[in-house]
Amino acid sequence: MLKNLLIIYPHWHPANLAGVQRPRLIGNFLKEYGWNPRVLTVDSSYFEEEPDNDFRKTFSKDFQVTRVKALPIFRPRLIGDVGIRAFYSLYNKAISIIQNESIDFIWLPIPSFYNALLGRLLFDKTGVQYGVDYIDPWVRDITNQNNFRAKLSQLVARRLEPIAIKKASLISGVSTAYYQSVLKRNFPNLFNTEGYLEDKGMNPHTNSKLVHVGMPYGFDPNDHKVKLPNLQTPWDKSKKEKIWLYAGAFLPNSHYFLELMFSAISRLRSEGNWDESIRLYFIGTGSYPAKRITSYAQDFGLSDIVIEYRQRFPFLHILNFLNQADRVLVIGSTEKHYTASKTYQVILSEKPVFAIFHEESSAVTVLEECESEQYLVKWQEDLSDEKFGKLLTQTLKNLQIESVEWNPNYKVLEKYSAKASAGKLVEAIESCL
Repeated sequence: MLKNLLIIYPHWHPANLAGVQRPRLIGNFLKEYGWNPRVLTVDSSYFEEEPDNDFRKTFSKDFQVTRVKALPIFRPRLIGDVGIRAFYSLYNKAISIIQNESIDFIWLPIPSFYNALLGRLLFDKTGVQYGVDYIDPWVRDITNQNNFRAKLSQLVARRLEPIAIKKASLISGVSTAYYQSVLKRNFPNLFNTEGYLEDKGMNPHTNSKLVHVGMPYGFDPNDHKVKLPNLQTPWDKSKKEKIWLYAGAFLPNSHYFLELMFSAISRLRSEGNWDESIRLYFIGTGSYPAKRITSYAQDFGLSDIVIEYRQRFPFLHILNFLNQADRVLVIGSTEKHYTASKTYQVILSEKPVFAIFHEESSAVTVLEECESEQYLVKWQEDLSDEKFGKLLTQTLKNLQIESVEWNPNYKVLEKYSAKASAGKLVEAIESCL
């Protein structure tokens, strides 16, 4: 018989947030490993996000989903996080599900970060073991977001995170680097005398096993088989332009890379080494803090070739846009632990990929193993702006050549698939039980 994994995550389709992708991708393959994905989420009428009804096409039929109500958003808007607005409802319904169904384990992806607290409360009430999955770090570097809201958020995070994970049996994340500092702060016993992290240990607060596992978002190859006919692109296809496309959120710690990239393009233009038919599109970048992409473009005289659409686009739209672009861009973070889930999507677009990452990012490993690193620029912390700028300039110059050879080794990607990640999660959970 299948075991039952209760996945509690406040958002679900038709919201196409990046956080929904995590349980969706892994859940699509859980039954192949003997686990049934039982989902507890919030009714979509309480979501703020624009619904993406096509997104439903990417979910398997294996999910058994229960939706609960949430508090409405009052004006003025003090609390938007649906994880907070639905916290009480999610807790009560989870108790009911556990009491009336056979639940073997609870898995709680974050953010919403307050979702993690449910695991602790449910464990204390029912004894069902739980795991917290770090899609993003809860306690994090806010150097580029040094405002009152960010400071308050981190103050709360440092108080609540230890409470939420105190009795966890599993800590997982998109990579070990995302949660290693969490374990160091809260479970130092998992590190040996030389400071290296052990694969598993004991949770001193429960006297039971504590396991951790890093597994990427991965990808579902079926997503790329969904074609949307008559889809209008953000650019005018009738114009003879070459589209270089960046799709997805723009990160606070990506500003440095973008500034030097635009500086390199400006230098190439001034030297007459830039193809003036190229247009750089940044779409779905979101309402990120600090300076806008278009402002950087203006600083370097690139306003005529840089176009930004900050609003989110449906997931399947993004995949179709990537497939229709001439080049695709992925700009990472100055943080070494950052691993872009979009790396797999850009490789699978079958278009040449221009990428910038910290040299220790796991995304670098993925690109290199898949033989997709021809236009990868690796940033080193001791690299001067001048040397890094020269690397960017030469790579961007090479990327313009029309007859570039682009033959990634897609077979290697299989070990980074969502199916492989689901297998790692199941192995970790079963070692807890």
